[in-house]
Amino acid sequence: MLRSKRYAMRRLSQEERGVTYLLVMLAVVLMGISVTVAAKQWKAVVQREREAELLARGIEIQAALAAYSAQQKKGRTGFSGEIYPLTLEELTKQPKPALRKAYKDPITGDDWEYVRDPTGRIQGVRSKSKAEPFKQRDFPPVVRHLEGLTSYYLWVFQYPNPSTPQLPSGQPTTPAQPTTPGQLTPQTPGILGLPPPPGQGSHGPPFPFGTTGNPASPPPQIPSSSGGSPIP
Repeated sequence: MLRSKRYAMRRLSQEERGVTYLLVMLAVVLMGISVTVAAKQWKAVVQREREAELLARGIEIQAALAAYSAQQKKGRTGFSGEIYPLTLEELTKQPKPALRKAYKDPITGDDWEYVRDPTGRIQGVRSKSKAEPFKQRDFPPVVRHLEGLTSYYLWVFQYPNPSTPQLPSGQPTTPAQPTTPGQLTPQTPGILGLPPPPGQGSHGPPFPFGTTGNPASPPPQIPSSSGGSPIP
């Protein structure tokens, strides 16, 4: 009797230890899942912050390139195109700095990948990261060309770009013809009471063949067959 009671108590104690072990393992698994979810959420928060900083710095550099080019072209005549710096540090130089600081790439923390013009100067910057951005819609107007792009590497901040409004090239205008005093300005036939050219207009038939088409000039004289005076 006593032996069976001890056996039952021992068995109950083993079962309790087994349940406790299972509860501890379950708690460890749940804690691991929670840590993983929290880590992913924190990583997403950090990426969103860096992404926002990338967008802000890229827009600032893009605007600085435009300001730098405008400053360099002042006073130059007969020059077309843009002028770009060799380094980002040139944008920060006095007396009129176009950029507050030569920023690094916020995503990688390293240097940008530079977009250069045919002369090797910096026309724009881009991140070296190939990660997919969270933001793919509703960009500011100055970087509307980033809409729908699925990689930070495709976010190019340069001047000019498809989002930068370009002034249309001026069309050459025909200079006005000078007129001397007393001379009438040439008018288009059929306008302001002038007679239409031969074969045009709705008032009467066209001028006969062989006439000058000038109403002010008299018609040619046709000699009579009897040798008399000409018929007017």
